[in-house]
Amino acid sequence: MTIEEILAALKAIIDGAEGRSLTDEEVERYEKLEIDLAAKQKDVQIRSRQAAYETPVAGAQHLHTGAAPKPDDGLERAFNHYLRTGQQNADIVELRAQSVGTDSAGGYTVPDSMRDKLTERMKAFGGLASAVEEISTTSGEPLRWPTLDDTANSGVIAAENTAPASGGADLVFGEKVLGAFKYVAPGAGNVPLRVSVELLQDSNFDIEGLVQRKLGERIARAQAAHWVTGNGTTEPFGIDTGTSGTAFTSAGITYAELVAAVHEVDPEYRLNAKWTFNDATLAKIETLVDGQGRPLLNMSTDGISGGPTNKTLLGYPVVIDQAWPTYTDGGTTKWGAFGDLQAGYVIRRVKDLTLIVNPYSRANEGQVEYTLWARADGVPQDTNAYKVLINAV
Repeated sequence: MTIEEILAALKAIIDGAEGRSLTDEEVERYEKLEIDLAAKQKDVQIRSRQAAYETPVAGAQHLHTGAAPKPDDGLERAFNHYLRTGQQNADIVELRAQSVGTDSAGGYTVPDSMRDKLTERMKAFGGLASAVEEISTTSGEPLRWPTLDDTANSGVIAAENTAPASGGADLVFGEKVLGAFKYVAPGAGNVPLRVSVELLQDSNFDIEGLVQRKLGERIARAQAAHWVTGNGTTEPFGIDTGTSGTAFTSAGITYAELVAAVHEVDPEYRLNAKWTFNDATLAKIETLVDGQGRPLLNMSTDGISGGPTNKTLLGYPVVIDQAWPTYTDGGTTKWGAFGDLQAGYVIRRVKDLTLIVNPYSRANEGQVEYTLWARADGVPQDTNAYKVLINAV
């Protein structure tokens, strides 16, 4: 294979693994091609040097006597000629023989350089976790606590020396339970993420720190979706489960329906209430206009206000979480929630994230394995504290 063919084969392997880690077979094929490429490049370099040795230097055997020679002004003459005519001449052609593009002509003297920056694509996730209650435990056994809803009962008036005629009721308790789902962030093929010793030692970046950060983001991304829409069986209960909803029946979101949603929540819970939905839904709300095309929600406590990170809607803070579906007409999508989110939902985390670094299992291949796992669960704890926002047909 020629150098060009080898380079094309190397690129094909990398392009074929777009969006995933290289397989062991791809790594082995890539490294073999690198060896072939190094051998071909070495052969070209040796032949170029030999050709340079065999090329006679013009005038090397002549001795200069008499007056000192005039300074060589060939470069200046060539440059002036080019400025006057726009045409290259023999001097320019000769001077251009030394170049970066050819290794033996000077390319070896120009080192490769790398910008000290790694560009990472970013995509928003999470948000709800910062607005709900979060607890941490040192172990992961089921965590139980009692609940009580006695709001339907009240006292009565009784006549003197007479038992009350009605109104009595016993206390009825319930129970909430938090478990501990184990989240894992593996590499390709659902095995630990494997990193070569060469990459760890030679990279211009902190590869181990990068691996830890990215694996942590993978777990956080999975949990963020479950805190919103988890099914409660194979994953945590999402905040969109276990509570009655507020229906939005219009084709688009209306100001009147937003106001009605606020008053679906008891005033006791509205003291610490917040909205939560995704950014696309916020965009729909921000574009509400009246019959004359004027923004219906303006920069006041009656509408939307605040900057990119502290928006409020009808005077209540907005928490953006991209795990919520976007508001759409004609379905029954749960697209957001409003109320005291901290009182309504709780997240349980067991200890901290645990990173397992294994340099032994694949030591023969010169690879270090990384596995990150975490245990956590979430559940609505007071479904009266908030209302889920629902599209209604």
